[in-house]
Amino acid sequence: MALGELASGSIEGLSTKWPFILTTLLALVGTWLLQLLFKQDPLSKIPFAGSDIGDENKRRVAFMQDAKAIYADGYQKFKNSLFRITSSRESHVIVVDPLFLRELKDLPDDVLSFSGAIEDIMHPRYTNIRSDRAIVPHVVKRDLTPSLSRLNPVIAEEVDLAFQEEFPQSKEFTAVPLNKHLLRVVSKVSGRIFVGPELCRTEEYIDMGINYTLDLMSAVNAISQLKPSKRDVTTFKLPEVEKLRQRQQNSYTFIKPMIEARKKAMKEDPDFQKPDDIMQWILDDGQSKYGEQDDQELTEIQLGLTFAAIHTTTLSTTNAFYNIAAMPELIPELREEIRGVLREYGTFTSAALQKMKKLDSFLRESMRVYPLSLASFSRKVLKPIVLSNGQVIPAGCIIEVPSYHTMHDPDMVENPDKFDAFRWSRLRENEEVKGVDRASVGAANQLVTVSPVSLNFGYGRHACPGRFFAANEIKMIVGRALLDYDIKMVDGETERYKNVVFAESVSWTDVTSP
Repeated sequence: MALGELASGSIEGLSTKWPFILTTLLALVGTWLLQLLFKQDPLSKIPFAGSDIGDENKRRVAFMQDAKAIYADGYQKFKNSLFRITSSRESHVIVVDPLFLRELKDLPDDVLSFSGAIEDIMHPRYTNIRSDRAIVPHVVKRDLTPSLSRLNPVIAEEVDLAFQEEFPQSKEFTAVPLNKHLLRVVSKVSGRIFVGPELCRTEEYIDMGINYTLDLMSAVNAISQLKPSKRDVTTFKLPEVEKLRQRQQNSYTFIKPMIEARKKAMKEDPDFQKPDDIMQWILDDGQSKYGEQDDQELTEIQLGLTFAAIHTTTLSTTNAFYNIAAMPELIPELREEIRGVLREYGTFTSAALQKMKKLDSFLRESMRVYPLSLASFSRKVLKPIVLSNGQVIPAGCIIEVPSYHTMHDPDMVENPDKFDAFRWSRLRENEEVKGVDRASVGAANQLVTVSPVSLNFGYGRHACPGRFFAANEIKMIVGRALLDYDIKMVDGETERYKNVVFAESVSWTDVTSP
């Protein structure tokens, strides 16, 4: 009886308080909705370049077709600030003015990740690409770059041998599929330093060096076409991915015997003469710092080296040849410098290469006007970043710098639309440039320099560690060609071949073109 009365009283009390409870709930829900409604996404404060084009799909198509125009629109409208683009990436991409490079370059990797940006687009889960192998930049910085004085004559020798095979001399002009042969030259020359002479000249190695990159990018493009939710089920059935996996397995089968032979000789042969190449440096001191790499990992490192070096170096060299052919007035001055220096030094030593200031300037200008990409300094943001102007870059985004437009900005480069082959050597030769000492002027205007006006090799801690080797290699290839060959456009052609721009990437006009 008492229980019934208590229940009845509780219900009666609740019924009298219900309007108050309901009002309170409505107020709380309303406040939450208002907060949700007016809470601004940090991205919403960053404007889009090409926003007038239409929705996301239309902007992405426009970017693939004419990314240069999208970057130009953003760079002009939002200079000294940030803007967004809809690119080929799935992640949000924020383009950062070079004004902020100096404050961004010092941020730690747990805030701004170089490897994260690579993994964002390369689908490492399916392509078996790893960008976090610290042993590679360690060996390049510690062993390769300091050894260039010793290795440059070896590189020059390999260039000479490769030219004899790929560009046999003739008394008559011969139309040549240039980049096809340059790929083979660069593969052989790079391979001499990567794995040594016993492998670098074989057709198996040349095929691996050239076609691994092509197979990898085909697989990446195919994976990118799939919806993320379907990739785990579908990816490994893609023919492009199957071809990549087969390429990786064939490369392992090819390289493994050399690795085993070296490991055995290191253990059993006290008179073993260690080869002077990256493979041996990794076996020697790289593993003591980063742990032993098994044969599979060593093969993957070699594939990574070819991916980073072969096509990029070839494209830069091809662009230089195209410029020489289209501007034959440059040949006498470049040739005179190279001949004069080699008369003094005999071959392409480090000292000789340092004295070839006009060649260095020409190559830097070639890369400025015809870069490999429209953007540089690609990083993934892992933690929110507040810039010095108060703007916030949220976590999860990709940032990049519009390097092409930076290097074509009249505020950064004088008369930027003119190809001025010797602009940088003139600065290096000037002993008094606004009170700066000659050494500083020279260091700031070399091909290998990284700065807001020279971003082809990146910027900051993760600037390309192999750029010193690549620069020497390109100089030797172009220098050898200028010494031993006359170069001109094919009959009927009067203008330089135009480069093809697809999304943010730049390539040669036609891989079959002379």
